[in-house]
Amino acid sequence: MEFSFTKENHIGIYELKGKLMGETDGMPIIDSFVQNQEEGIEMFIMDLSELKLMNSVGIGVLIRLLTKARKKGGELVLSAPSEYIRNLLVMTKLNTIFTIFADKAEALDSFADKAS
Repeated sequence: MEFSFTKENHIGIYELKGKLMGETDGMPIIDSFVQNQEEGIEMFIMDLSELKLMNSVGIGVLIRLLTKARKKGGELVLSAPSEYIRNLLVMTKLNTIFTIFADKAEALDSFADKAS
């Protein structure tokens, strides 16, 4: 599991690559997320375009991040999930909890009136 973080217009963007299958995959992302929240970032995008596999632990990581964002008055959205990841979100009904966008640009546009 690899991830990268960038910031655009006060929005934190995580790009996840590979497999999110265990706690050892998720903890570095959670730690980075908390650090970025402490630095004042409230809005986040999880770009899933390069995420190939995810299991229940990976789902738990995304739920933890969403909860952390919303507890601080922020938001986390998902962008560009593969068909496999999208089907997983539908089967677990998490597509009703997460806002999911077709691509990163669409997700950025959704924050346009919230970012300052």
